[in-house]
Amino acid sequence: MLLQDKLGISLPIIQAPMAGVSTPELAAVVSNAGALGSIGVAATDADGARKMIAGVRDLCARPFNVNVFVHRTTEQDISRETAWLAAMTPLFSKFGATPPSALRPIYKSFIEDDEMLALLIETAPAVVSFHFGLPDAARIGALKAAGCLLLATATNLDEAVAAANAGIDAVVAQGWEAGGHRGVFDPAAPDGRLGTMALTRLLVQRCGLPVIAAGGIMDGQGIRAALDLGAIAAQLGTAFVACPESSADAAYREALTGPAAMNTVMTSAISGRPARGLPNRFTQWGETVGLSHPGYPMTYDAGKALIAAAKAAGETGYAAQWAGQGAPMSRSMPAAELVALLATEMNSPHRGT
Repeated sequence: MLLQDKLGISLPIIQAPMAGVSTPELAAVVSNAGALGSIGVAATDADGARKMIAGVRDLCARPFNVNVFVHRTTEQDISRETAWLAAMTPLFSKFGATPPSALRPIYKSFIEDDEMLALLIETAPAVVSFHFGLPDAARIGALKAAGCLLLATATNLDEAVAAANAGIDAVVAQGWEAGGHRGVFDPAAPDGRLGTMALTRLLVQRCGLPVIAAGGIMDGQGIRAALDLGAIAAQLGTAFVACPESSADAAYREALTGPAAMNTVMTSAISGRPARGLPNRFTQWGETVGLSHPGYPMTYDAGKALIAAAKAAGETGYAAQWAGQGAPMSRSMPAAELVALLATEMNSPHRGT
């Protein structure tokens, strides 16, 4: 049975979770428009996730997706963290601030978050999705028993096969073009950097799961191309950043319309995991620092502190403005209008424009 049939959605479109950018309002509007809205709860705890889930349900009775991060926290290395903070000190000094005295693993992985698991079992969202890896069999079984349909990001065939063997219901084929954090299970392993088109077709042929294409898809023509490759749906993230329902600030929205959108970069300097975003002073510093970062999520602890210090001083050039390679095609309009336009484009015989 297709994802659409299982969920009762009318469009093969998923709004990407985008932790920190997606909002309950955005997810609700997208789901009400016939697609699948999503919220990312990786940057909050179970109490925060409960409020976000309730926020969606206050506005929407339709299915939606709740995304969690399933990362393995890097073992802390004090000498590496100290060197990293020392290198960042001049950046903080520009804004009259000092870096943290020590770094913390600020985000708890779903691997060890029993409170988040209990919340998801209790609230039983229609869809739960995993990024950065897979939880253990007990957690997967508990969520399935609660009635949740499970998705997992895969950037290569091995990850997709692992998802199939674990009992996941469908896989999100995240191409190299995609914005935000790359969903690799092991960031230290070689990355084949497969593009969305090649990855989607490969997984359709070989992984044994329904495939959702993700990365660089910004319009209905792109969705149709993904469906033609055998995908059951397309996941779009950057396409929804400019919607008024997202939490993107004015500087982020403005940057999406500028030259930076033409030259997105993959960086690990902000968070400690590779993520694609708009180039700025932070990503430029990351290219020249010449040090090993402290790993995820400790690097993000330092990164968020710098972003906050810069923003407090009126400087937006250090923000984490995640965006995919399709960013120049971003369109600013209410999310319901965007979903309707995507559906029209997807079904239009005139695909050249």
